[in-house]
Amino acid sequence: MNSILKNLVGMGGMTDQVIATDFLISAKAGVRNLAVALTETATPELRSVLREQLRTAIETHKNISHYMIDKGYYHPGALNEQLQVDFEAAQTAINLAKD
Repeated sequence: MNSILKNLVGMGGMTDQVIATDFLISAKAGVRNLAVALTETATPELRSVLREQLRTAIETHKNISHYMIDKGYYHPGALNEQLQVDFEAAQTAINLAKD
């Protein structure tokens, strides 16, 4: 097993945080892309389909956000707490890169 995998195994809950953060970022991009596509759509049928997909994407984003808030990974209303979480994640990434 290489050193990166060894370090990931020892990260415990940190891998959960990384996966959830990546999922949240992807969900945000999906919401944004669907909103843009919706504004560019010419047919009512396609607009209806995109509107439903956008609703689902927003719901997914909400669910991921609530999960991350409940786990203490995401603090959208508390900048200092979020900065601390982000700092700890950055330090972990730096330490993984060193090994």
